[in-house]
Amino acid sequence: MDLAALDPRQYQTQLDEKCERMRALFAPFNAPELEVFPSEPEHYRMRAEFRVWHDGDDLNYIMFDQTQQAKVEVTQYLPASALINEYMPRLIEALKPDPVLRRKLFQVDFLSTLSGELVISLLYHRQLDDAWCDAIRELRARWDNKVHFIGRARKQKVTLEQDYVDEVLHVHGQPYHYRQIENAFTQPNGKVAEKMLEWAVDATRNSDGDLLELYCGNGNFSLALAQNFERVLATELAKPSVEAAQYNIAKNNIDNVTILRMSAEDFTDAINGVREFRRLKGIDLSGYRCNTIFVDPPRAGLDPATEKMVQGYDRILYISCNPETLLENLKTLSQTHKLSRLALFDQFPYTHHMEAGVLLERIK
Repeated sequence: MDLAALDPRQYQTQLDEKCERMRALFAPFNAPELEVFPSEPEHYRMRAEFRVWHDGDDLNYIMFDQTQQAKVEVTQYLPASALINEYMPRLIEALKPDPVLRRKLFQVDFLSTLSGELVISLLYHRQLDDAWCDAIRELRARWDNKVHFIGRARKQKVTLEQDYVDEVLHVHGQPYHYRQIENAFTQPNGKVAEKMLEWAVDATRNSDGDLLELYCGNGNFSLALAQNFERVLATELAKPSVEAAQYNIAKNNIDNVTILRMSAEDFTDAINGVREFRRLKGIDLSGYRCNTIFVDPPRAGLDPATEKMVQGYDRILYISCNPETLLENLKTLSQTHKLSRLALFDQFPYTHHMEAGVLLERIK
């Protein structure tokens, strides 16, 4: 990362440049007016990772600065949440005098929340033993009970209490509770995540029938969107995310969301009758009346089969972490659908990355 670019005074200029780039990229598709959702200029990231540098008795966090092409010591990190910045120096000071906890430690990962919970993962080039567990329990006892520790080594994960945080995101004033698993995908920018949920809810108001969602993760969008549909049928492949989604459904007392553990590609085969899946036993896919589909795919975008399947729905809500692959998908989707809403969510300030949201409606 270019650490010199982390200047809140330059944030608006950088955001304006992204907006112009986004407008230019989507102009060939007769894009409507761009809706822009800015980030906080500092302390916006709920996740952060740091390498650890051992120098005799000293211990420091380091990052690689692309401009300087060198490792740079960091004591505070402007993008990271205030909670992460609070515990960065506290952790270093606790680890320095402890030979058990610092030995062969090479990385620290932080996962924080807007609700005040924090998981700290310590990664080692050695196997963790009872002495490590005793030392981390002693440290844990001295700290706030909302801070949790995980130890990781090759083919080893040590969880003393829990490997998750419980987040609360507010959508138009309504709180939604989300269990977020360490090392599973979650939206990195908490405040922008709230804006994304609000935009998705607004874009699907007055919907008819049911919603199909692919790549649902921990149910982040599923729960907020459920209010606009009779039922939501959502798919996700990663087992920890599916388990978190099931917990989140129950925690939020939502009764019209069903999560299936399967990939988007397998679901496409199932819905097209190409193959039968035992995991769909008891699920009547033909009973769903899905007029809207929501997709939030990985950076590679939609594969050709899923792309074709998505075209069968009247409305397509598409969140993309990679506008380039979204544009490739639009070459096909625009043959049957028009672009009616376009949004830029600035999840990653001070970088070239842009998160896009589009609503596509069938051409009549």
